[in-house]
Amino acid sequence: MHRSVTIFTLLFLLGGHTSAHQFTPTYPELKPAYIKGVDVVEMSIFNSREEISWYSINVFDEDWNTLPFASTDKLINLPYLDRKLIEVYTKRSDRSKVVYVCSKSKTLKSLKNPYIITSRICSKIKK
Repeated sequence: MHRSVTIFTLLFLLGGHTSAHQFTPTYPELKPAYIKGVDVVEMSIFNSREEISWYSINVFDEDWNTLPFASTDKLINLPYLDRKLIEVYTKRSDRSKVVYVCSKSKTLKSLKNPYIITSRICSKIKK
């Protein structure tokens, strides 16, 4: 009982510092791109974290293996309260493999605050 109260108290106290960024839509669709043999998914990222300004993008299969992709931005500098639209391109031959498109917050090495938590948000491709 005492341990669960301690964990709850800790989560409550850190609650303001663990808010994640937004990455939408939750269930995007792969659509044919203007380039033959390529699919595209359009995503939006919103930075709701004042202490974070860098995000990376990645694409995974169902076993969380990284898949090759191209994007308008793979590493994004996004100021606090800004939103950015991103296009993620994958090979049409990988269409059946693509399951997740994810964004991950990045901290700078020079930032020495131990309370900053990185977050990864993934959208699952609608099949």
